[in-house]
Amino acid sequence: MKKTWFSVGRILLTLIVVALAAIVLWKLVGYYMFAPWTRDGHVRADVIQIAPDVSGLITSVEVTDSQQVSKGQVLFVIDHARYALALRQAQATAQQRLATLNQARREDARNRQLGNLVAAEISEESRSRVEAGEAALADANVAIDTARLNLQRATIVSPVDGYLNDRAPRAGEFVAAGHAVLAVVDMHSFRVDGYFEETKLRGIAIGQPVDITVMGEPNALRGHVQSIVAAIEDRDLTQGSNLLPNVNPAFSWVRLAQRIPVRVALDEVPADFRMIAGRTATVSVRDLSLAKGRQPAAGSVAASGSAASSNSVSGPAVASAASTPALVPASTTVTTSAPAASVPGASK
Repeated sequence: MKKTWFSVGRILLTLIVVALAAIVLWKLVGYYMFAPWTRDGHVRADVIQIAPDVSGLITSVEVTDSQQVSKGQVLFVIDHARYALALRQAQATAQQRLATLNQARREDARNRQLGNLVAAEISEESRSRVEAGEAALADANVAIDTARLNLQRATIVSPVDGYLNDRAPRAGEFVAAGHAVLAVVDMHSFRVDGYFEETKLRGIAIGQPVDITVMGEPNALRGHVQSIVAAIEDRDLTQGSNLLPNVNPAFSWVRLAQRIPVRVALDEVPADFRMIAGRTATVSVRDLSLAKGRQPAAGSVAASGSAASSNSVSGPAVASAASTPALVPASTTVTTSAPAASVPGASK
């Protein structure tokens, strides 16, 4: 009798273990195959290339490598001497043309006073000289404004709040107009781009809350889906020489799911987190039912009125700006004083 109960107990225990293993296996398969998450995520930020509008030698540099800068702060100065001389020359030309115009006006006034004593042809010529003088003076004034603008733009300032790249220019270097000298990472543009398999897009919607785990960081970030890209490159479709579609006739029986970029705006960032563009992240989208009924129109990035909240955090590290993640796209500003760097990402 005891042996019978022992055998029944072993069978029941085995069935329970098998059932638990089946449930765990089902959950794992569902998570890895169908849940909207990806290891292929990266911290991104806008990088503004700084190119001077004028050419010349750099006379002074006011910043250092990887320094934090504010909007309007002087970065470096190009030699002012040549542009100051150009401004003086334009002003002298304007004075000369003004004198010529005044003389033409006086002659035209005398001819008008003499009336019929002056031939009509001479009167017309005097009026034409006045009009030509006015046009020449206007052209000289434009040259003054241009020279003044060039002199002003010889001082290069930062267009945004952010961080310099790892090499600032050096005094004595020659820079050419339109050639990028350095770059500034916009500290207000940090976000996370997740590259999801196309088979997992059904579980992703605009405004849906997202958990972000950055490699090497113990604390997770909170955010929400801001946008989903509308198109990706079709590598099998090219354009022939006669402008007709050129479709690859070869077909691979092993078809890998395409990766679709999904942009995530940051809502919560721990105080000790170091924000660096290029860091690798795991992006997990939470339950779609939490965002149902509160989704904005497709393609919308920011909600209007009281539904949108502006979270601004600044300092050496980014601090938490909200206690709960936003369910609708918000105007979110995330700042950090960490220098921008690129960290190779890992693919799921």
